[in-house]
Amino acid sequence: MGITKTDSFTTNQNELATLFKALAHPARIAIIEFLLKNEKCICGDIVDELPLAQATISQHLKELKNANLIIGTIEGTAICYCLNQEVFSELNNKINLITNQLITKNNSKCC
Repeated sequence: MGITKTDSFTTNQNELATLFKALAHPARIAIIEFLLKNEKCICGDIVDELPLAQATISQHLKELKNANLIIGTIEGTAICYCLNQEVFSELNNKINLITNQLITKNNSKCC
């Protein structure tokens, strides 16, 4: 396997790439949309909602949790998941910054 050169990029660039990578799957978007509607849930609730196996959903939850997009708390024998509002707020700010820079540069002719 090749060596990644993430240290060649800024912390902000690496963080944004990690978030986008975690969001780059339709099942993860569906999980986020489910959590938006339900505020919090247990993995079994998501399994009942999505046409995926429990193990597959658990893997997607793991990716979202590793990117800090969701938070899981233990409730008895289950893990209850919710969105990490702080991270989504930071993501929104970063996307707005990029979008605003694009809009500002829109006056110049490119390609």
